[in-house]
Amino acid sequence: MPTYEFRCRECGGTFDVKRPMSEANAPAPCPEGHADTVKLLRMAGLSGSAAAPAPSGGCCGGGCCG
Repeated sequence: MPTYEFRCRECGGTFDVKRPMSEANAPAPCPEGHADTVKLLRMAGLSGSAAAPAPSGGCCGGGCCG
């Protein structure tokens, strides 16, 4: 089951909610009881590491079309 991260606009806290993908956009109340929350976009596989460098040397990254 996917985990979605939410942030409370009232207190600024963040929290995780596990729910089915079919309920991904459903509202999630803050654990402190606040209702004004927003779902955060999480970039899977990019936490704490640099992205791979872009290839150079033409359209295919090699010398075949340079």
